[in-house]
Amino acid sequence: MKLGLHLSNFTYGVPASGIAAKITEIVTGAEAAGFDRLSVMDHYFQIPMVGPVENEMFEAYSALTFIAAKTSRIKLGVLATGVTYRHPGFLAKQVAGLDVLSGGRAWLGIGAAWFEREHLGLGIPFPPLRQRFQMLEEAIQVCEQMWSDNDGPYEGKHYQLQETLCSPHPLQTPRPPILIGGSGEQKTLKLVARYADACNVRGTDTEDTERLFGVLQEHCQGEGREYHAIEKTIVTRFDPGPKGERAEHEVERLARFAAIGAQAALGSLVGGEDPRVMEVMAAKVIPALAKL
Repeated sequence: MKLGLHLSNFTYGVPASGIAAKITEIVTGAEAAGFDRLSVMDHYFQIPMVGPVENEMFEAYSALTFIAAKTSRIKLGVLATGVTYRHPGFLAKQVAGLDVLSGGRAWLGIGAAWFEREHLGLGIPFPPLRQRFQMLEEAIQVCEQMWSDNDGPYEGKHYQLQETLCSPHPLQTPRPPILIGGSGEQKTLKLVARYADACNVRGTDTEDTERLFGVLQEHCQGEGREYHAIEKTIVTRFDPGPKGERAEHEVERLARFAAIGAQAALGSLVGGEDPRVMEVMAAKVIPALAKL
């Protein structure tokens, strides 16, 4: 099982002038520890389940471009890009640019978006859920076309592009991996089966996750897609303890998800700003899970 570090909190108790140095410490530590990938949230306000809305938050692709310059191996993406926040032609350019400037390390994580407050706060349209899912499917189609040799027009219900020109193309071939985030059984997982290289579902308990994987498998059958071609990932939280007192428990917990088919776990790291916690992940958690 591979692990991904998810940065959902940029409130480190330092002044704004010190945030860049702290992020650098965390991401270089994560790469050295052996994390396979790193993600940031796509939010403009902090979300309620993480902290007060006024807490520090960065635009996702600006943050990843900064992180790309500080790292050399770890894969980089957003968990998950809200389809409402960017026109898909612009999104395809952002991901392509990140892929080129990072040396081929970008992946597109995308979803239907949900946090209404930041939409209203910043004047971003927040259409009904059904429309957002329609936009999501079209956005994926636009990105696929932008990253292909077809630079002709795209005509959708919600998006119309006269030229799907993207230069430079991403370095990865045939394109950067696409992950669709969310646990919706009727729409989200069906879109995963139709388009995605990876899913990302909730990792609260193995019984629920195994059921969601089963739903995905059914959608794959309906779409004529090979289930095993899709990487199964979960979203969770890592908490090994500052001295590693919970490391064994974390390995055992994550191993149970691996046993039901989860190939990667993407999560925030409790106390991740403390180098001791990253050292515990490097010594006691990541190597043990890599053997599964």
